[in-house]
Amino acid sequence: MAGLIKREDIDEVRQRTDIKEVVDGYVTLKSAGLGSFKGLCPFHDERSPSFTVRPQVGRYHCFGCGEDGDAISFVQKMDHSSFHEAVEKLAARIGYELRYEDGGTGPSREEVGKRQRLLDAHKIADEFFRAQLLTPGAAEGRNFLDGRGFDRAAAEHFGVGYAPQGWDALLKHLRGRGFTDAELRLTGMFSEGNRGIYDRFRGRLIWPIRDIAGDTIGFGARKLYEDDQGPKYLNTPETTLYKKSQVLYGIDIAKRNIAKVRQLVVVEGYTDVMACHLAGVTTAVATCGTAFGTEHIKIARRLLSDDGTGGEVVFTFDGDAAGQKAALRAFEEDQRFVAQTYVAVEPTGADPCDLRQLKGDAAVRELIDSRKPLFEFAIRASLRRHNLDTVEGRVAALREAAPVVAQIRDSGIRPAYTRELAGWLGMPIEEVSRYVGAAAKRAASGGSAPGATEQPTTTPAAPPSNGQVFNRPDPRDPVAGMERQALEVVLQEPSVLGDGAWERFEASHFATPAYAAVHAAVRATGLAHAADPVAWVEHIRQEVPEPLRPLVSELAVTPLPASTPEAMQRYCRDILARLFELQITRIKADKMGQLQRLDATAFPEEFQRLNRELMVLEMQRRALRSDS
Repeated sequence: MAGLIKREDIDEVRQRTDIKEVVDGYVTLKSAGLGSFKGLCPFHDERSPSFTVRPQVGRYHCFGCGEDGDAISFVQKMDHSSFHEAVEKLAARIGYELRYEDGGTGPSREEVGKRQRLLDAHKIADEFFRAQLLTPGAAEGRNFLDGRGFDRAAAEHFGVGYAPQGWDALLKHLRGRGFTDAELRLTGMFSEGNRGIYDRFRGRLIWPIRDIAGDTIGFGARKLYEDDQGPKYLNTPETTLYKKSQVLYGIDIAKRNIAKVRQLVVVEGYTDVMACHLAGVTTAVATCGTAFGTEHIKIARRLLSDDGTGGEVVFTFDGDAAGQKAALRAFEEDQRFVAQTYVAVEPTGADPCDLRQLKGDAAVRELIDSRKPLFEFAIRASLRRHNLDTVEGRVAALREAAPVVAQIRDSGIRPAYTRELAGWLGMPIEEVSRYVGAAAKRAASGGSAPGATEQPTTTPAAPPSNGQVFNRPDPRDPVAGMERQALEVVLQEPSVLGDGAWERFEASHFATPAYAAVHAAVRATGLAHAADPVAWVEHIRQEVPEPLRPLVSELAVTPLPASTPEAMQRYCRDILARLFELQITRIKADKMGQLQRLDATAFPEEFQRLNRELMVLEMQRRALRSDS
């Protein structure tokens, strides 16, 4: 029976091992002065790097959590292996032959730790599947790859294999390599039946799923045959090696470039990872049957050295409802990153694999280059749920979008997106700012979650209905002042509503609730009663909610600033012209919001139509000014 590794051999392995090279396999290190390197600690979650490695002394130390040790203890902790296994792994790395106290050559296969046995089984299975892809029976698998633009070299690069049809091809192969059924049950590669275990993956294309160190720890299998009753994709179940919430497919081949260019691209499937890498986006990875979550973020942050000095995470999602939902889930995790988070969505809904087939490698790179900030995507997604052509819809959209803007960490970017949101909604920036500020305060105090419909004290409102309580309009509000002056003119001098002015007045929008109710009453009364000023005002009084009747009387008797009939006509025309100009400005803001929300490339005719309408509105505005 093998004994302990000789002490002098342990010391030799420790001395010969470059601890920086070992740590580099898990953590991105940067120079931190002469002979020192620093990165984010792999043992605890941190935003600023405090994990320091000094190769000259072969040690690491985290000034955040206190973890320290040498190359052997680092491998033990990262691989969850025993001291013996860590020393043997490092010895194999440098090609050093270990000696043991009893003169043996090390532990036999049966004495290797459970984890190493599982890794060995996966490595052999990986080789088996890859070899099977070249056999005649795997023609359907090769056709699948060819049909998606992957040649033999691509399959070899990503280790794609084939699980033969039948029940025990892999089982026989691993039994023949000395593995017991008890061991194989722990791998996740086999299912249990009445007669024992049998192959879990049968007649499927196989992708090896590897950890960050490059060890195969599980498999993903794609259905090829119509008579296969299983799901389209079948992954290894949870095992001691494979935890899907902690695994990113492709991380082993992407990690160097992720660290180099400070970018991580998250796609949805194995073939998408392949397509991205072959197209030149060599920072792409995919989750394995689960959403991108907290454990994935820890891996990403360590590779990106997510310390606030740059770096980006780009999510690619389908443009359908499920893709949008996934993007918004990712946005919920955004606050865990210091790196900027983005989303890249192909308008037609094509994933990177389909895009590469249809339009080539350049199109995949362009998709990633077209990325938009994730919070912009989240804001636009919230706007799409509302009818922005109505006042009520815009107010509801503002209530939902404001908390999203309030979540933006960068205090320099947040005001810019507040202005963008105002433009998309066609609403005053001051109004939108109040909502965003109120949402930020609620979030800071642990109040309502994003999307809550609470609103600031001063709120836009739709025209009120009977029974509503009306606040006294603020005399300092310029819009309210303009609306009041217009109603004074209309109640006292309805004759100015001729020559098309009535239609314009009728179509006008009043933002102040009390004045909006009076405006609605004027429209309901109609010009038929305008010939008799007394009856005109009384009809309007009867049309408004009772609390507003004193206001109508007030508007009807407020002196107008004119001393002659000519001056009175001129004043009334000027006031209505200002009201109509205000309406044109509001409509222009609505159109500009639609224009900013519109993808001009996807909808060129709509883009041109809106531009024409804006031009007409501007001409109308100028005509009003020249007439006044």
